[in-house]
Parts: sequence; C-alpha cells; structure tokens
Amino acid sequence: MAILVFALGLCVGRANVRGLVVGAFGPYGQSESSNSPYATAADFARYAMKLRNDGLLRVAPVVQIPSNFLTRWKQSIVTTTFWVGEPAGPNNPVSNDKSSWDLNWTASYGGFDPPETSNRRNYVPVAFTPRQNPFYVALPYNDVTGGQFKPEAPLIIPWFRQAYTSPGQSVCKDHWIAIRKGNRICYAQWEDCGPFRTDHFEYVFGNERPKPNANDGAGLDVSPAVRDYLGLQPTDVTDWQFVGVRDVPQGPWRSYGDNNPFVTAHRQGEGQLVKTQGTHSEETTAKILQ
Repeated sequence: MAILVFALGLCVGRANVRGLVVGAFGPYGQSESSNSPYATAADFARYAMKLRNDGLLRVAPVVQIPSNFLTRWKQSIVTTTFWVGEPAGPNNPVSNDKSSWDLNWTASYGGFDPPETSNRRNYVPVAFTPRQNPFYVALPYNDVTGGQFKPEAPLIIPWFRQAYTSPGQSVCKDHWIAIRKGNRICYAQWEDCGPFRTDHFEYVFGNERPKPNANDGAGLDVSPAVRDYLGLQPTDVTDWQFVGVRDVPQGPWRSYGDNNPFVTAHRQGEGQLVKTQGTHSEETTAKILQ
C-alpha cells in the first residue's frame, strides 16, 4: 500500500500526498495510539514524501513527457542584457548580486561584471579574471523551490535523470545553450532565472512564447560577453536552444570558470600530466644513480 501511495504521489504532486495517505489508511488522530512508528497521518505523509524524493530517479513516471517538450530552436526571442552585480531598476526588479541558485553570486564570480565595453577586453572584465564562465544567461524557469524539486521538473527537463545529483540540487544551473544571431552562434551556461519569471516551463521546455513583460516580452537575458560576441543591441532578437556539452565547439566560452566543464577537464589533464612527468623524472634519476 505504501508503494501505491508513493506512485500516486509522483503523479499528483506533493500537495495531495497528505490527502492520499489519509484516504488510503483512514484518519489518524494526533492522540490515537498505534504500533506503527508513524502514529499520525502527518508523520506518514512526511515519510511518504521522503520516499518520493529518494526514489524519484528509480520509479518510472506515470505521465509521459509531452512530445512538444523537446530541445529545439526557440526563434525570434526578444533578448536583453544583464550582468552579475547589476543593481535593481525599472527593468530589473531584483538586484543581480545573487542569483536564483547562488546567494553569493558576485563573490562566486569574482566581482562585478561591468557591462561597459571600455571596461572589458576579450569578453572578460579588465579589472579581474572571472572565476565563473563570463558567457552566461538567464531563462524564466527555476526547477527548485524551498529546497525541493518542483513536481513537474522530472517530467519536463530532458536531461533530469542524467544530471540529478541530490534532492533539490538544480539540474538546470550550468546547462549549456546556443544563442544565434544572423550567421553567428554563441554558447553560454544557464546561471540565473528570468527575465521577470521563474515558472514558465511551458516556454523554456515547450512551445509557448514568452509572456508579456516590461522588457518588450523578453524571454532571454544574456551576459555582456554574449552580447559582445553576437554584436547585440541592448534589446535585440535572437534564437536559442539547449545543447549538450559534447555539442559545444571551441570558442572563448570554453576558457574561464570553475563551473565550466572544459576548464575543469583541462585542469585535470594538466594535473595528470604533471603527475606523469614527475614519475618519469623519478625513474630517470633512479637510472642515473644505478
């Protein structure tokens, strides 16, 4: 019976788990005694939700992913520029000193990412080397809320199972997208949620268009580095789509950032090379001393 409740919970979401438990097992009063360690419906509901979260990747979802929830080019999307450390303003209601997934985004990045071209060179700030990829974007969906995955997240995010690491750990953060303007394509990582919304999965993963907003219905925010590579105006129109790491070609977007898998792989490669060279040096010394 517990398995039945768990499976049903995957379909109807967290909000209805308590009702399912009570309906399946009868009302448990707070003072009613029981041999079960879950003496109340509330206790069992919490346990059922723990099972749901722990087993999210092991239980096949009952609901099929709609065929329109695929990764394809989103065409003619109004695109605006934002940056790490951007203060709140009329067209930016929330300061960008933190992101939806990083409360210390400015510190993690290494400082304020200046949008002025006079303060930038080769797509990065003149004043410092960023500790995260300067090619970043924001899209209007957040897959977590209150430290838990949203109910639809496992069903509508195509790479959910492959990227899952732990309950409530975003699988959207750091994912790559391609942005196209004319005959140029730039690649960037998803680092924040917006513009204006964090719940529009029907657009981000489906076929809906961005909702109207104060920035002419913008559906994509891009960093100054993306803006400069594509030659975008403050408000422009681009196409974009999700891509996997294997689809990201050589370019300046592979050069910086502790969150950048290409930088990580390069560092690991260098570390292995140093280790190998050190071993060879020790072997050479040993031969000389013989």
